[in-house]
Amino acid sequence: MDPSMHLAPEEILPHRPPFLFISRIISIEPEKGAVAEYDVPHDLSILRGHFPGYPILPGVIVLEMLAQTGALAILSREEFKGKLAYLAGVDSARFRRPVSPGDTLRAEMTMDSMRLNVGRARGRVTVDGEEVARATILFAIQK
Repeated sequence: MDPSMHLAPEEILPHRPPFLFISRIISIEPEKGAVAEYDVPHDLSILRGHFPGYPILPGVIVLEMLAQTGALAILSREEFKGKLAYLAGVDSARFRRPVSPGDTLRAEMTMDSMRLNVGRARGRVTVDGEEVARATILFAIQK
C-alpha cells in the first residue's frame, strides 16, 4: 500500500477550503506524478450560480484540481516542502463532458520535466473511468 494514501492533502499543499479541491490522495511518486480524488459536494457555493437549475462544476475548477494534484508530486520533494507552487500556464486543455454535484473526480498527473523551479506536467481527470478533461500544466515553485 502506498504510504501517501494516509496523508491529508493539507499536509503537503498550502491550499485550504474553500479552495482545496482534493478530498483524498490516492498515490504520490515525488517528482514523477500523483493521483487524487475530489468529491464534488452538492452544496458547493459556486454551483448556485453556475448554472441555476443545471449546476455544473466550472472548467477552471477542474483544471485547478488537476494542478493541485500535480503540486502533490512536486511539493512532496524534500527541497520544496512548505513552498508554494504557482500555476504558470495551461496548454492543450480539453473538456469532454460537464461535471455535476455528487461526481467524484479522479485526477492523474505525470511530470514531464522539471528545471530549477519551473516544471511541466500532463494529466487527465475522469469520473467513473470516463475522461472529463485533460491538460498540460506549467508551474513555478516559490524561491
